[in-house]
Amino acid sequence: MGKADFDFANEVALVTGVAGGLGSAVARELAAAGARVHGVDRVEPEGFDGTFHTVDLRESAEVEALISTILEREGRIDHLVHAAGVTRDRMFWNLSDEDWESVIDVNLNAAHRLLRALAPSWRKAGAGNAVLLTSINGMRAKAGVSNYAASKAGLIALGRTAARELGPRGIRVNLVAPGMIAAGMGRQLPEEVLSRAVDETALGRLGQAEDISSGVLFLLSDAAAHITAAVLPIDGGQLA
Repeated sequence: MGKADFDFANEVALVTGVAGGLGSAVARELAAAGARVHGVDRVEPEGFDGTFHTVDLRESAEVEALISTILEREGRIDHLVHAAGVTRDRMFWNLSDEDWESVIDVNLNAAHRLLRALAPSWRKAGAGNAVLLTSINGMRAKAGVSNYAASKAGLIALGRTAARELGPRGIRVNLVAPGMIAAGMGRQLPEEVLSRAVDETALGRLGQAEDISSGVLFLLSDAAAHITAAVLPIDGGQLA
């Protein structure tokens, strides 16, 4: 079975959450396809193939400084992948304000800060491309994840609205909705939770980080030139 051969030579990509399983896989594949990758996280991962930035995505000033720094150095930012995310799982009546607000701030508000900071240069250039990592839990009800689900559902609304508002300038915004993935946050879950997720799938297995990164690179590529405001579930059929 063939594998897509993407070419991002001489293009600049900004990827958040590169210390996590999904963000690191996206950054790695973009670099392998020739992109100059700028990665963001709280701690630099080992072996990162690109330029790393320690940035608190909860702070607008830090996000704006990040975008300015990359634009000054590179002259452009072609692609944004927002893969940073956190969880604070509890039944909603047990969530503190901090539990709620911290998840919304990193998963959703940070995406708005990034898109807002990028919009002027993208609108001026008449080009730009974003993929936001949402979740199938932003598309369904699941007990114990109300803050996470709300952040990911909000991300879908933000991404699709941004696609509508930026589309006339040739800028695309899409979303990838992973199911349960055997990487990052998925590795920290109890075995019984992972087993139930496998039972939900049509393919009978959990996804791998590379399943997600391949979908992200497709949406960033010219092969998806007429796709925007789309939500692509990569879940092995969990939502089927």
